[in-house]
Amino acid sequence: MSDLQASESARRSLGIQLKELRLNAGLSGVELARRCGWHKTKVSKIEHGTQSPAEADIRKWATTCGAEGLVPELIAAGREIEHMWTDYRRRHRRGMKGLQFQAMDLYARSKLIRVYESLFIPGFLQTVEYTKAQFTIHAGLHGLPLGDVEEAARNRMARKRFLGTGAPIFAFLLEASALANNIGGVDVMGGQLDYLDEVSRLPYVSVGIIPQGRMRSLYPGEGFYLFDEDLLKQEFWSGAFQTSRPENIAYFVRVFAALRDQAVFGAAARDEIEAARDRLRGT
Repeated sequence: MSDLQASESARRSLGIQLKELRLNAGLSGVELARRCGWHKTKVSKIEHGTQSPAEADIRKWATTCGAEGLVPELIAAGREIEHMWTDYRRRHRRGMKGLQFQAMDLYARSKLIRVYESLFIPGFLQTVEYTKAQFTIHAGLHGLPLGDVEEAARNRMARKRFLGTGAPIFAFLLEASALANNIGGVDVMGGQLDYLDEVSRLPYVSVGIIPQGRMRSLYPGEGFYLFDEDLLKQEFWSGAFQTSRPENIAYFVRVFAALRDQAVFGAAARDEIEAARDRLRGT
């Protein structure tokens, strides 16, 4: 999936909804544009998802089509699309240090946080050394100051206070490849695997590992975070995606369940951690 695919899909979906309103009203695109006082190409661009309608556009469109009652729903959908994608250039204006505290309220009010990662250890489960190594890579990729790495890594550790408390409950699913990718070197990875073993024994924390070589009923994919059944977050190389749309949430709940069915837990998961440690020692 490309970074922007989900937000582009949502924009096209809104365009289809608006097109249906126009067709139900018996209006051509040219006639709708004329009544709204727009250039004739604007309607086509909105319907095909190449232009995002402003709230005033949505209100005028629905009213012209005799669907005033749908205005709040359509505006809400339009607002969410605008917040679905955050480019890292915009996100990093506050620096890596401040970003680590941004979601603390979200963590505090969530009852269940489900996390899937295929490439690296999730932030909640990271040691400070692993985080520093990850942030050093991130800073190089995005042209951020290396001087912020140390403090940003320490700030990330603040989220660990939620682990093992039951507020929220955590369910982690990791591909075995996330344990194998060497972030920071042998010593850093050794400490990280030790900590992962330790956290897997905490109450209210479930850590599942999907073993390498296991026959798949669902292929690996991009990592994601589910907060209850209210919010989905995903991060990519160039930015971050989030949505609260019920159909998207329901989809990822099903994905998480399918991935969980392929994972091992408890002693079997700790065996996978030990196997990753053995591979690391062999490098």
